[in-house]
Amino acid sequence: MFADFVRSGKVRTTQPDIALAKSLLIMSKKGVLFAKTHSVNEDNASQLMVLYYEALRQVCEAVCVIQGYKVFSHEAFTAFIKELLGDSRLAEQFDRLRKLRNGVNYYGEAISAAETIAVSQEVPELILKLQRTIKVSE
Repeated sequence: MFADFVRSGKVRTTQPDIALAKSLLIMSKKGVLFAKTHSVNEDNASQLMVLYYEALRQVCEAVCVIQGYKVFSHEAFTAFIKELLGDSRLAEQFDRLRKLRNGVNYYGEAISAAETIAVSQEVPELILKLQRTIKVSE
């Protein structure tokens, strides 16, 4: 539960920070644009998938800081999306991508080019869905 993350200190309440949210949205957009400039192949698929995930995470963070939360755990984003935004499907999609990213970053797991191509199509849609929950223009 999201409240558990707050109680444990993995999420802290703070003042909403519109400037930070705008910056995170810009960085997310740049990350997706950068990733899209590369053709996906077996040699770069894992790294590009991590870039797409990071862009998605930045938008999640922007949504949280607008609502007055500073998040220190990627798992907390899943709970936030599910409980505070009320979108279980989006939360599941985010969590699946988080686990893929963790596999690459912490366990040296490779992601296939086909999977990264699917992620490259999925993440921009998820980002748009998250952006619709906030009223901040870049």
